[in-house]
Amino acid sequence: MPKWQEYKQIAKERGALALELYVVNTKSVGPDADIPGALPDHLAYQAQLETSGSLAFAGPVSDETGEEMQGEGMIIYRATSLEEARALADGDPMHARGVRSYTLRRWMINEGSFTLSVGLSAKKTSFS
Repeated sequence: MPKWQEYKQIAKERGALALELYVVNTKSVGPDADIPGALPDHLAYQAQLETSGSLAFAGPVSDETGEEMQGEGMIIYRATSLEEARALADGDPMHARGVRSYTLRRWMINEGSFTLSVGLSAKKTSFS
């Protein structure tokens, strides 16, 4: 396999978007982790990153069956480098307080599409 930057250039040359985002997979460090205690500061941090444009998407993920919560989440950052994305993840109160650990990866978006409609006064969204 080629190096990341080489592959990114190859993707661009073949006409792909090659949009680079950063994926954080985050999980509790254990059953005694004070996630509820860190949650208000975590949510405020996420709101700050959303306002600044650094946060693309974030939220919990289910277990493999799709039926149960596992206390895991995914965060997608917009950043200029892996180091900048790591600084964003390290700044999250969940990670800074040691109640959650994370892995961080680059994500190159080449294919797909989506449509988002937001009704502000109706507080309604649709995504397809």
